[in-house]
Amino acid sequence: MLPLVALVGRPNVGKSTLFNVLTRTRDALVHDQPGVTRDRNYGVARPEGRPAFAVVDTGGIAGEDEGLAGATARQARAAAEEADLVLFVVDGREGASALDDEILQWLRRTGRPTVLVVNKTDGIDAQQAVNDFARYGLSDRVAVAASHRHGVDMLLARIYAHLPEEGAAPVLDDDPTRIRVAFIGRPNVGKSTLVNRLLGEERMIASEVPGTTRDSVSIDMERDGRRYRLIDTAGLRRRSRVDEAVEKFSAFKTLQAIEQCQVAVVLLDASEGITDQDATVLGYALDAGRALVIAVNKWDGLSEYQREQAASMLSRKLGFVDWAEAVRISAKHGSGLRELFAAIHRAHASATKEFSTSEVTRAVEIAYETNPPPTVRGHVAKLRFAHPAGSNPPTFVVHGTRLRTLGDTYRRYLENFFRKRFKLVGTPVRFVFKEGSNPYEGKKNELSERQVARKRRLLRHVKRK
Repeated sequence: MLPLVALVGRPNVGKSTLFNVLTRTRDALVHDQPGVTRDRNYGVARPEGRPAFAVVDTGGIAGEDEGLAGATARQARAAAEEADLVLFVVDGREGASALDDEILQWLRRTGRPTVLVVNKTDGIDAQQAVNDFARYGLSDRVAVAASHRHGVDMLLARIYAHLPEEGAAPVLDDDPTRIRVAFIGRPNVGKSTLVNRLLGEERMIASEVPGTTRDSVSIDMERDGRRYRLIDTAGLRRRSRVDEAVEKFSAFKTLQAIEQCQVAVVLLDASEGITDQDATVLGYALDAGRALVIAVNKWDGLSEYQREQAASMLSRKLGFVDWAEAVRISAKHGSGLRELFAAIHRAHASATKEFSTSEVTRAVEIAYETNPPPTVRGHVAKLRFAHPAGSNPPTFVVHGTRLRTLGDTYRRYLENFFRKRFKLVGTPVRFVFKEGSNPYEGKKNELSERQVARKRRLLRHVKRK
């Protein structure tokens, strides 16, 4: 296991920028606005020629104990308490503040080794900026300008001077067998609450304030002998309603998470029904071709009559994804979670199932014989053979003639036929239709030397005009 370095400080001192510099990524959201980071975000720093170590970015500690600010501070403190080394990041331009003093007092109580990182020293006297914090009594002080990568080598030297060889950082592994599950939905439907319930700890900040989650955060877990990677995401809204820069970055990270996952769990709020925003989120998952599970949250808060109405609405409005399993859950109280994981596993198994060319071709033949395509302007499409072309989602290439005459109805018939025959649940099924052609068209037959000699002999007897 890798040793862990925690970045701690008040809001807007450049912790996320420093995180991106150390990990050489752009995983942390960066914006010139306080409070962008809220949840803990883990990464790995791999300096050239040196041992790797884990880094955790945290939200700014704002000196409040209630609401989002208090929850963010608790996340930062949890990161510092589990770290092997704390980088206390301060603003060199603004100098020491009362909030910095308060954070330092708390850090001293943790007993963790601490390095004072004076950031934003570009364009000013860096040594003077460091001296302004001399009263803190920290022997390890280093000036950096994270946005310009100044002072990073000196900072790394201080880090390695304190780090143990081994640690217990909760770093994501490279296990390809992990099922990658992204929890997506519109704002405030309970995604973070559900992830916390699955993990059994307050790993994510959960609040009734819409837009609490700003970044996509991945956490590994194991359940019933299977390994999963859970990805909590920011709430998605229609593009026309997204105006703030931070929200645009958050939406981009969520769309990235959808592309990277294998199963997308779309959360709906049973008490509010299915909204246009829910349909938008479903559209993103369908466009990416992800396996899909619909989790109807807050089901336990409905009366019997409300449940009947909600079930009717689900059936009516989600008819276009009737192949996806809908599971009734309560993220707050933990009901329905076993059924949710069972649905996730079935969707993943269907999306990653492997097929042989012979069984796919046989399925096309049976589908064609059972229900031939209709005649269109005197022509009937012929399906000759097929083969698998990929997974997640399962994709099949069908070869034949006059395939352009196949209408949407027949294509849906093929999709439903394949679902039923191969028992595919919770995953889109895609077809690629290719017109048959003569494989030798445009190719000349190469003659052997004997054939060329014979051709010459015959040409001697041809009368020339």
